Amino acid sequence: MITLNQRDCEALTGLPRLPVDNQGRVFAEPWQAQAFSLAVKLSEQGYFTWKEWAATLADELRAAAQSGEPDDGSRYYHHWLAALERLVIEKGLTDQAALHGRKEAWIDAYQHTPHGRPVELADSTGDTHSTPGKDPSARVLPIPSTIARPVISPSPERTQSR
Repeated sequence: MITLNQRDCEALTGLPRLPVDNQGRVFAEPWQAQAFSLAVKLSEQGYFTWKEWAATLADELRAAAQSGEPDDGSRYYHHWLAALERLVIEKGLTDQAALHGRKEAWIDAYQHTPHGRPVELADSTGDTHSTPGKDPSARVLPIPSTIARPVISPSPERTQSR
């Protein structure tokens, strides 16, 4: 469950709806739409070409198939995100340490957030933010900092215990 404050709700009203087809939403979860839009936007802004993107995603999908992962589409956006993370590191938009540090910070914040409260991530000054802020210790250049936010889906145990 995600809890939004009034400002978040007002900001969301101006956003386009998730794409749908005749069977429902195209994206099963909001993070998938975010990963999709980040790849499109970074390519549009010239950080990488769409050909580079397609090749990187194809590499991720091929590696999954070679490792025996079923090709049922259920992990497609996990591969999409892995390809995106790989490209932003290769292009120098962030580095592995900064990406790992941001993921760990989000996991820690998520695990220590009471049920019904927004997840807040502290920056290097100790100030908290409900969305990723600029972290001077991380080498994240002018791309949305959500690129360094991990995909956290509540486990059934976590959902049931709350």
